[in-house]
Amino acid sequence: MKEQTSTLLSGKTMKRKKAFFSISAVAKMFSVHQQTIRLYEREGLITPKRSEGNTRLFSEEDVDRLEEVIYLTHKLGINLAGVQMVMKLQKQIRKMQKDMNQIFEDTHRDLTKKESSHKAEAHSAAQQLATLKAKSIKSTQDDITPTVLDDKWEIEYDEE
Repeated sequence: MKEQTSTLLSGKTMKRKKAFFSISAVAKMFSVHQQTIRLYEREGLITPKRSEGNTRLFSEEDVDRLEEVIYLTHKLGINLAGVQMVMKLQKQIRKMQKDMNQIFEDTHRDLTKKESSHKAEAHSAAQQLATLKAKSIKSTQDDITPTVLDDKWEIEYDEE
């Protein structure tokens, strides 16, 4: 049996063995006949593990899946072919959702990289612009010659 860990309220972790159920326990759990469960297995809707003695061992996941099959057949009135189709579509949806999430994560990562790159380029350009502006101001100040005309100050620029 596989072990499963769970976290207690105290924050400590506890190891416990993964539970398996017999077909009779599962049949009682859902108030269905064991033959109904065997039919669902023959149709491929559930696939319980088998012990060395060929006894069906239902995991918690098998029980959850069986619960879904019983809901679809008994509560919604869907036939077994419809249940197979619903489960096939659910599997496809889960795969598509996983693929979409991966594409989203990849795109987000790419955009973050591009954003960082563009910010670095903008910072570099701003620094270059500031350097050019400082040089321009310094050279302009060096070229200014004040001249007095009619008691007013005027600035003349040397043309080169």
